[in-house]
Amino acid sequence: MNETIHNANDIAVAVDIGTTKVCAIAGRRNEYGKIEVLGVGRVKSEGVSRGVVSNIDKTVKAIKEAVAIAEKNAGCKFKIVHVGVAGQHIKSLHHHGLLVRQDENNEISEEDVQKLIRDMHKLVLPPGDKILHVIPQEFTVDDEQDIIDPVGMSGVRLEANFHIITGQITASRNIMKCVEKVGLEIADMTLEPIASAASVLSEQEKEAGVTLVDIGGGTTDITIFKDGIIRHTAVIPFGGNVVTKDIREGCTVMNDQAEKLKVKFGSALSSEIFDNRIITIPGFKGRDPKEISEKNLARIIEARIEEIFDYVLWEIRRSGYERKLIAGIVLTGGGSLLRHIDLLAEKHTGLPTRRGQPVENLAHGYSSDLTSPVYATAIGLLITAIDNMPENAVVFDLEESEDDDIVEDKDGKGRKILSKLFTYTKDFFEATPDSEF
Repeated sequence: MNETIHNANDIAVAVDIGTTKVCAIAGRRNEYGKIEVLGVGRVKSEGVSRGVVSNIDKTVKAIKEAVAIAEKNAGCKFKIVHVGVAGQHIKSLHHHGLLVRQDENNEISEEDVQKLIRDMHKLVLPPGDKILHVIPQEFTVDDEQDIIDPVGMSGVRLEANFHIITGQITASRNIMKCVEKVGLEIADMTLEPIASAASVLSEQEKEAGVTLVDIGGGTTDITIFKDGIIRHTAVIPFGGNVVTKDIREGCTVMNDQAEKLKVKFGSALSSEIFDNRIITIPGFKGRDPKEISEKNLARIIEARIEEIFDYVLWEIRRSGYERKLIAGIVLTGGGSLLRHIDLLAEKHTGLPTRRGQPVENLAHGYSSDLTSPVYATAIGLLITAIDNMPENAVVFDLEESEDDDIVEDKDGKGRKILSKLFTYTKDFFEATPDSEF
């Protein structure tokens, strides 16, 4: 049988392990630079709380199911995946770095910049914390300030301001353990708000100044961009699940009923409810049905969403970019699907707001399901995974079918799919010999 090698330089796999769902997605970049999604698997998540793994076995089961669905859709087996890290343990700080160059006659090189970045990794952090990302803000060469890229310039003193994102090493290790229990390897980990930004924000918005608000089930992630650079990140430790809990307690209904009320009839702005329908919920056996006013439901939701945007506004002010966000706010994540939430955000913050859909980088012909903000993080992780694939990497076999490792493509020809190996950042998450996950 003839065998065609498909260069899997263009195939990557990402797994979004969230509070409400686990989503596995495989794709590649086509010749026009757009992302072709080859397979998606999405299942309910029950082992994650506020973005952090709280039950290993349940999380492993969800990852295995999501990956199996994505593999079936993509027609290939996965071995190495790119995953996201999130949760209320994520923190950020700013730090100033200085490098005095010995040879003032040579131009500043990329190695000089990397040395400054490596120095940031030597910062003393609270016990159990680890640096996830070091993001340069602006550089200073001698007395010349606000330089975006100093490479090629001449100077003795190279200084830079850095935005540093940290997280608990145990949270990352637990994610790593879950993925490895499924039989997969982790290529790298990316902060989920950064991934979401890659899928829903345009370069113009990042340049103009924008706040991305990703409202997930357990947390709300905030990322502020200005001049194309991440300036501020923060995590609010509650999201859509708290809204469901408020409805459950305010309307005295079951949790699944509260979730259905939120999704089907919920609104973030009670003033937008004009007809005020009465929603009838079946009572328990032998009990009368429960009647709930649509306006009262909206009032319950509005109170909690306003609280979330109070935190968002506080973080925007804390960042120092309150009056510099020309592009305003972009909402994404499952929580952004709530009716009128964009109107409430504009009213509460005074900033123009839109709902972000993760289709900016997708090739034509994608499934309509992928237009949902629910997939923003997963598609962003996929974009990050593809962008970070090295040019000359070792390939690994993605297809391990029982019949000679061959799958039939649409043309009926046998093909073996190969994929490139990511740089495996095991040293980052490696536990000490006497410790456990």
